Amino acid sequence: MATRMFHGRIVDVDVDTVTMPNGSQFELEIVRHPGGAAVVALDDRDRVCVLRQYRPVVSQWVWEIPAGKIDAHEPPRETACRELAEEVGLEAARWDGLGVILSSPGIFTEKIHLFLARDLSVVMDSPHENEVFEVHWVPIEDALGRACGGDIEDAKSIAALTRAAFLLRKER
Repeated sequence: MATRMFHGRIVDVDVDTVTMPNGSQFELEIVRHPGGAAVVALDDRDRVCVLRQYRPVVSQWVWEIPAGKIDAHEPPRETACRELAEEVGLEAARWDGLGVILSSPGIFTEKIHLFLARDLSVVMDSPHENEVFEVHWVPIEDALGRACGGDIEDAKSIAALTRAAFLLRKER
């Protein structure tokens, strides 16, 4: 049985006794997170949306794709749709799943669902006022190069851009 050490707005931290496939047992600290969704938004000019967002946890500006936490057990695609609208003011008519990544499976339960969004249209003029980021549109090959070259350090963005580029190459 897990012992709750911390209950927060976004995460909970438990200490639990886990049993490994070989039968060994030990106590493990587990950070429980509801998961999230991230979106590679591709426009009709083969550009993707990347955000330059200040992240106080790492005390720096980070390049990343639109993304957010799953709220109230909503389906991951709903999260992706909501985040695309809230952060960029867009909706998409075409969605492709790009799979799931585990952010840090040695300690976090968080699963991030990745999506490619196409056939974009405007749903609102500006994102939420309390968001601190800049919206940029760059050719997907440039974004992929920045991810592979180290300019984009955010893991979900690197994985999603790589998977989106792979899917697009298969389609062409």
